[in-house]
Amino acid sequence: MTSRNDLSQPLGSTAPSRRTVVKAAAATAALGVPLAAAPAHAVEGPAFHHGVASGDPLPDGVLLWTRVTPTPDAVPGSGKGPDVTVRWEIAEDKGFTRVVGRGGTTARAASDHTVKADVRGLRPAATYYFRFSVSGTGGDAEEVRSPVGRTRTTPAHDAAAPGVRFGVVSCANWEAGYFSAYRHLAARTELDAVLHLGDYLYEYRSGEYPSAENVVRPHEPRHEIVTLADYRTRHGAHKTDPDARAMHATHPVIAMWDDHEFADNAWSGGGVNHSPETEGPWERRMAAAKQAYFEWMPVRPSTEGTVYRRVRYGRLADLHLLDLRSFRSEQAGTGSGEVDAPDRTITGRAQLDWLKAGLASSDAAWKLVGTSVMISPVAFGSLPAHLLEPLAELLGLPKEGIAVNVDQWDGYTDDRKELISHLRDNDIRNTVFLTGDIHMAWANNVPVKAATYPLSPSAATEFVVTSVTSDNVDDMLNVAPHTVSLVAVAAVKAANRHVRWLDMDSHGYGVLDVTAERSQMDYYALSDRTDPDATSSWLRSYRTLSGTQRVERADAPVR
Repeated sequence: MTSRNDLSQPLGSTAPSRRTVVKAAAATAALGVPLAAAPAHAVEGPAFHHGVASGDPLPDGVLLWTRVTPTPDAVPGSGKGPDVTVRWEIAEDKGFTRVVGRGGTTARAASDHTVKADVRGLRPAATYYFRFSVSGTGGDAEEVRSPVGRTRTTPAHDAAAPGVRFGVVSCANWEAGYFSAYRHLAARTELDAVLHLGDYLYEYRSGEYPSAENVVRPHEPRHEIVTLADYRTRHGAHKTDPDARAMHATHPVIAMWDDHEFADNAWSGGGVNHSPETEGPWERRMAAAKQAYFEWMPVRPSTEGTVYRRVRYGRLADLHLLDLRSFRSEQAGTGSGEVDAPDRTITGRAQLDWLKAGLASSDAAWKLVGTSVMISPVAFGSLPAHLLEPLAELLGLPKEGIAVNVDQWDGYTDDRKELISHLRDNDIRNTVFLTGDIHMAWANNVPVKAATYPLSPSAATEFVVTSVTSDNVDDMLNVAPHTVSLVAVAAVKAANRHVRWLDMDSHGYGVLDVTAERSQMDYYALSDRTDPDATSSWLRSYRTLSGTQRVERADAPVR
C-alpha cells in the first residue's frame, strides 16, 4: 500500500513599492509570465492580489494554488466575502494554445478564499503554464484572470534522470529585510523546484525580532499572531511581496515548516513564545497555524495534518521531508544530560520509522533529507574523548559534549544515534541532509561518533543554507562582517572537526545540483538584505562525491 506521505505516488496587506515590483517582474519577463502587482487601492470586482503558486510535483501532476479577493472587504483573515467559482487551466505553452486540462472549484470564506487544484494526467519531467479566472461583476463584465504561473513535473519513477536542480531557502523574516533571494531564484529558469526548509514567516509582534529600530518594513498584523485570523493575515501579507510572488509563479515550491510558522521553539505541547495564561491553549494555536499554512501554501497535507512526505525524482533522488515540530518532546536545558534520554524524541516514533524504512528501501542514487534543524553535532568540550564520555555519564551531561543548541538534533541524541546507526548498519550511502534554521551556511560531514571524529567514519553529509533575511551573528551583535564571526568560526571548527566550512556573515540562498556522480551545493550571498534591489554573488561551493559520505570544496558553481 502506498503511504499517504509518499508524494512520488498519486493521491486520490501591504502594497509593495513600484520599483520593487518592476525588479521582480523583470525576473520573470524572459518566460513571458505576467506578474501583477497587488494594487495600492481597492477595486470593486474580484481580483488576484496574492499571485499564483504550485507545489509538491509528481510525475503526472502538480498542486496549483491561488487566492481570490472577491470583494474589497474580503481581505485575508477577515472572514468576509461571498463564495466564488474559480476556474483553472493548464497548458503546454505560455500562450495557452495547447491546453491539457481545465477544471473548477470554489473559493470560500471558510478557507480564506484560497483554492487548490490537484491536477493529474500530465507528462513526466515537463514544463507547464497555468492560470485561474473568475467572472467579473455585472452581467457583461469581462472574465478576470490571474497572473500566469509556470511549473514542472518530476521524472517518471523509474527514469534515469540525468540531473535535478533545486533552489534552497529558509528563514524569511519580513521585518528584517527584502526577499531578494526569491527574486534571484525566480530568474533561474533552469531550476526544477525550490525547496523551502521552514520559517516561511515569523510570528512575532512588530519590533520584537528584529528590534524596532532595525525594522526595515513593518508586517501585518502588528501584534503577535495567535488566532486563525492572525495567521491568515500574516500569510496573506507575505504573498503580496513581489519577490515571493515571482518565485511562486516561476517554480513549484516544495515546502516544510519549522517553528516560526507556529511560535519560537515549538514542540508538541507548547513553545517558548507561547503563554497559555494570556494566549490560550497551545493545541488551539497550533491548529490555527496549521490550518492557515495548508490554506496559504502549495502543500498537500499528509497523515495527521503534518508535512512529512516524500518526493521522488526518478532513480536519481528521493527527497524525504521531515516535520520536526508536531511530535517532538520539549527542549531540554542547555548542558543538561536530559538530551541523551531515550524517551525523548524530535521526530516521534512513527515518523522515524517511516524515514528509516524509506531510506532502506530507496533505489535512488541519492537520499536527500530535508531537516528543518541541523543534524550534525555542534558541541564544545576540551577533554579528550576517552575522558569526556564517562565524565558526562557521571555528571549527567550529554555524552557527545555540551550541546550549544538543544532545539537541534543535539537536544535529541537518541533519535540521531538511531538514525545514524541505521545508515551505517544497512550500508545506506549517499544520504545528504538539507537544513535551514540557524541563519548561517555550513558544509558538514555527519559523523557516526563526533567525539572520536575523524577516526570515526562519516555516515552522511549535510548542507545548511543561511537565512533569506533573519538575523545572523553580525546582525544580533551589530558588528561588521568578518570581525567577531572570524573568532567564532575558528572556535566552532576547532571543537567540531566534522564542520568543513561555516559562514556566519551572509544572507542568501543555495542551489543544489544533483547528478549520479555528485551532489553539489552552491552558496550565494546577497549584497544587502535591506536593499530591495540587492544583488547576488557566489560565495562558496561544496560537494559530496558518490559513495564517499564526505564533503569537499568545489572550485566553482555549477553552470
